[in-house]
Amino acid sequence: MANTYDSIIVGGGHNGLVCAAYLARAGQRVAVLERRPRVGGAAVTEEVWPGYRVSVLSYVVSLLRPDIVRDLDLPRFGYAVYPLDPAYFTPFPDGRSLFVWEDPQRAAAEIARFSPHDAAAYLEYDRSLTSLVAVVRPLLDAIPPTVRLRSLDDLRHALSLGGHLVRHRRDLSRLVDAMTLPVADFLDEWFQDPAIKGALCPGGVIGAWAGPHSPGTAYVLLHHRMGEVGAQRGGWAFVRGGMGGLSEAIAAAARAHGAEIRTEAPVARVLVEAGQATGVALVDGTELRASQVISGIHPTTTFLGLVGREHLPADLVTDIERYRTRSGAAKVNLALAELPDFSARPGTSLGPQHPEIMINPSVPYLEAAWREAQAGHWSGEPMMDCVIPTTKDPTLAPEGRHIMTCFVQYAPNQLAGTDWDAERDRFGDRVIELLGQYAPNLPGAVLHRQVVTPLDMEREYGLLGGNIFHGEMSLDQLLSFRPTPQAGAYRTPLAGLYLCGSGTHPGGGVMGAPGRNAARVVLTDARRAQRRQLLRRAGPGPARPAATAAAPTP
Repeated sequence: MANTYDSIIVGGGHNGLVCAAYLARAGQRVAVLERRPRVGGAAVTEEVWPGYRVSVLSYVVSLLRPDIVRDLDLPRFGYAVYPLDPAYFTPFPDGRSLFVWEDPQRAAAEIARFSPHDAAAYLEYDRSLTSLVAVVRPLLDAIPPTVRLRSLDDLRHALSLGGHLVRHRRDLSRLVDAMTLPVADFLDEWFQDPAIKGALCPGGVIGAWAGPHSPGTAYVLLHHRMGEVGAQRGGWAFVRGGMGGLSEAIAAAARAHGAEIRTEAPVARVLVEAGQATGVALVDGTELRASQVISGIHPTTTFLGLVGREHLPADLVTDIERYRTRSGAAKVNLALAELPDFSARPGTSLGPQHPEIMINPSVPYLEAAWREAQAGHWSGEPMMDCVIPTTKDPTLAPEGRHIMTCFVQYAPNQLAGTDWDAERDRFGDRVIELLGQYAPNLPGAVLHRQVVTPLDMEREYGLLGGNIFHGEMSLDQLLSFRPTPQAGAYRTPLAGLYLCGSGTHPGGGVMGAPGRNAARVVLTDARRAQRRQLLRRAGPGPARPAATAAAPTP
């Protein structure tokens, strides 16, 4: 039937597309339903101004799982990356600057200009993080054990996780530190110079509703070190064609395996019959049927918006109502007539200072910005992670022009005494003014400006609270507890309903692991259901003879 599928996926973000590609590759009839005019979710390229193609939200790739690139043969569909090295350039107000190179020895040589002690410490710090990544990275591709242990498979998964941790028991104390410590305290264990700690600490708070002294932010730092892009472990890269180039490549791979992808197809609700998800109803009234409905959108929207409390256990509803999905980040995207001319590294000709720039002079600077956000104000002196993708891919802008996209923190979703409609332009003005303190030519080079507030992220892209990870990456919202213990392994208490978005393990970032892992779970359950159906059709086997006394053992 035209409107009947094996699996329907709600949301055409990169995780939904990955899930669709794997299911279609396994022979399922799959439909992806995307509300917006294009696929990609937050990993999207849009022509914001004529001739300028902008990665409006997500802006670099690192965490994308190599197996997905290989399994789906993404390069065949146009996926290519431009690795970043140095990882970023940090200018300081006093005219000094720092390159954080991917090569630890080269990075340490840079740090030695600030502190010989910290240069030596950086090498040990890098080795320690590399060891921790070796512990955590395999878990990205693992199905987390359900805490309820209702089957032998649940027990097997739990034992597998335990065995993995036992094999890495020498690193467990450091892993506990990473999971619980504030990033500021974590860095204090290694470094002395305030500038070095300032340059390194943003990775612990990017995308988090947390400051450098908030417990657990050391894990966010570790999370951002787990990438494997362009054969460069822990490195970052631009995607050719912007982030939408990746999403379009995954979509093309899914279509090549037979998946159907519909855009401008908003889902109104999940159809539930006899305690089971049986399909979806679109906003236009169309009903589509499927054996499985898999949601790649925010868990709160899925459960409370599309399914409804009446179809869910009361404790799950309570957990979802308490699920934390705050964020303090905004984006300011700029079209530039020329590259920034940094006082700390002069020149508008392309140099290593231009692809990625981190503005954060010290930990106290970041803490002050965080305190402003806690009080309900956007930060007047925010941390900024700025990238200029046209330094690697000039096709994104007209000849001689550039795109600069700035990830700005902090900008709370809810403002005290005002709103984002009133503050949008003031916020954008302040970002450009602050950049001008480091690159005096920049304000005069701005041709166009786009300010994407947390409220825009929620309204346009479905990122509730403006949280780029579909929920905070805190210890109680990771692994089997993401988004709740009842739905922490992609299955949900509602039969036939699964999750595959960033609100599931292993969390946010453009990695595709939630989509791939969810597909594995769906296919496993489909095979079991098929076996049960075959057994029912076969009926009872031949009657066995009555039991007799056991023969004596010879």
